[in-house]
Amino acid sequence: MAAVSQGNDLERLRDLDAKIAKVKASMEPPKPVQDHHSMAQVGWRMVTELVAGLGVGAMIGYGLDVWLGTLPLFLIVLTLLGFVAGVKTMLRSAREFETTDNAAPPDAGAEQGDNRRGG
Repeated sequence: MAAVSQGNDLERLRDLDAKIAKVKASMEPPKPVQDHHSMAQVGWRMVTELVAGLGVGAMIGYGLDVWLGTLPLFLIVLTLLGFVAGVKTMLRSAREFETTDNAAPPDAGAEQGDNRRGG
């Protein structure tokens, strides 16, 4: 009789262990996935924002210069303003990326048991 009781207890313990493992797995945050494609997209987004700022500033400046007859003045001023706006937008994008990147733990890519530190 003791063997049957012991077998039921072992079975119940295995079931409990499986349930605990399932709950622990569901509570773990997903590991951050960072591939080179997302990095390239961020880089292209920043380049596009800079070029768009320059282009819009240059087009508006050229249009105003043709309309007002002051050819190099507004073209130069608004191109520089477009550059500044593009850089500010790039910095804002970099800050957004930095805050999402800091969510990952510092040793996110290190294997467990590896006590070496880079740097």
